[in-house]
Amino acid sequence: MGSGHDVTHDRYCDEIIHQVGQLRAVVTSGADLSATVPTCPDWSLEQLVRHRGGALRWVDTIVRSRAQEGIERERVPLGEGPEAGGGAAALDACLVEAGDLVVGALREAGPDTEVWSWTGVADTGFWARRMTHEITIHRADATLPYEVAPDIAADALDEWLQLVRWVQRNTSHREAKELCGSPGRSIHLHATDTEPAVNAEWLVELGEEGVAWRRGHEKASVALRGPLTSVLLAFYRRLPLDGPGLEVLGERELLEFWPQRTTFG
Repeated sequence: MGSGHDVTHDRYCDEIIHQVGQLRAVVTSGADLSATVPTCPDWSLEQLVRHRGGALRWVDTIVRSRAQEGIERERVPLGEGPEAGGGAAALDACLVEAGDLVVGALREAGPDTEVWSWTGVADTGFWARRMTHEITIHRADATLPYEVAPDIAADALDEWLQLVRWVQRNTSHREAKELCGSPGRSIHLHATDTEPAVNAEWLVELGEEGVAWRRGHEKASVALRGPLTSVLLAFYRRLPLDGPGLEVLGERELLEFWPQRTTFG
């Protein structure tokens, strides 16, 4: 998995704090914390928030300890365990503490400190980027509709494509490997609401050697067009392909085939 991207480490840290704030606003809005999350039907809203807080604390532990091997997430508090409960105020306090801890650890470490990760990029920069996009996408589970800053949304698509490619080439994930072997079949993602300088278009090719992708405007077997945030959420399985402002042109079944085989994230 390549590590090249345009968003800075400080920008990721700022965005984590921003997204934590947005998620806190949901928690303290009077929302029913026991309600089922439509896009994650196995979770309640409280479980979703605790999952996010637990992930932030897990990464804080990895970064702060300069871990060189994996740490079991169950060992880190603010998961879905017996500490659950206490209402919105307690949940909010735990969430803000988790955000402050991980961002403090990431800022202190900088982007290039060597730590364990589950991919080929074993540094703190990977975790700043991963946590930014995890909390950004999971906030969509907690509240729709919503918007994402264009630079973050575009980078989230870049990262997701890199993760799919890495998983496909380096793991035994059966569904991801099924994305191989479709020479000549391709997907074009086209954001219709961004400035040209953002270059928010992608070509994803499903070749014999696996997924390959690049930014740019090119013809493909199928195109998904619409606002950048909606394109991101549809590609991440958070919106249907006929969601707000979205348009599918070409082989719709190929676009449906993709999310069925990228369920590892």
